Amino acid sequence: MTTIAILGAGKIGEAMLAGLLAAGRAPESLLFTERYPERVVELTARYGVRGVETDEAAATADVLIVAVKPQDIDPLLHSLSWSIKPGTLVVSLCAGLPTALYERHLPAGTPVVRVMPNTPILVGEAMSAISAGSHAQPEHLQLVEDLLSTVGKVVRVPEAQQDAVTALSGSGPAYFFYLVEAMIDAGILLGLPRSVSTELIIQSAVGAARMLRETGEHPVALREAVTSPGGTTIAAIRELENHAVRAALLSAIEAAAVRSAELGKAHNGA
Repeated sequence: MTTIAILGAGKIGEAMLAGLLAAGRAPESLLFTERYPERVVELTARYGVRGVETDEAAATADVLIVAVKPQDIDPLLHSLSWSIKPGTLVVSLCAGLPTALYERHLPAGTPVVRVMPNTPILVGEAMSAISAGSHAQPEHLQLVEDLLSTVGKVVRVPEAQQDAVTALSGSGPAYFFYLVEAMIDAGILLGLPRSVSTELIIQSAVGAARMLRETGEHPVALREAVTSPGGTTIAAIRELENHAVRAALLSAIEAAAVRSAELGKAHNGA
């Protein structure tokens, strides 16, 4: 049985933990680390998974999934540099951090796979992109893909594309939540109760997403099918274009990619 330890049980770490359990992984095959004792008690009670110290996780697990905040990576790598056991696969879920950073600090030959998942992992609908470090072999990539495919979809990309992935799908759910929030508020502005507005928009979002996935149609074609000449939709689209919403989205996603690259560069001399 492969033992997996999640280092850092924040939002993404807990989402990974919950997703693996929901996919059928046994609680005894999982470990997690967390700096706050009350959080350890909470998660153990919720999931039945044991919380341990970093050195125990490193000495015990076959796979270490690193889910700490990027600014917390240096002390973690210092700890792992002497406690990790040979042959352990390190899987990084930290936005912006390159595999070379891990390889500089960990024992020579340690296989590292970089992953950019997103929070829908909690409901089994994650989108994860994986990239191999210089010592990761095909079997390591396959193991990570097998783990992540139980909680969503997985693509393999060159590591040079990971900043773009981070900006697009890693942060992507936040963009959708932001738009849904605005659309719900618009319904309230037009006189609908919040509960009705919320149900209308959430179901519309779910239905639209399923149409994109199941029909295979280009989003332009699906949008045009709703846009009648002289109708309500084209009036709304005109306002979106007048306010440069498309350009704002392009700029926002580009800014996220730049920030992802900055996070990686900040550790280049570490």
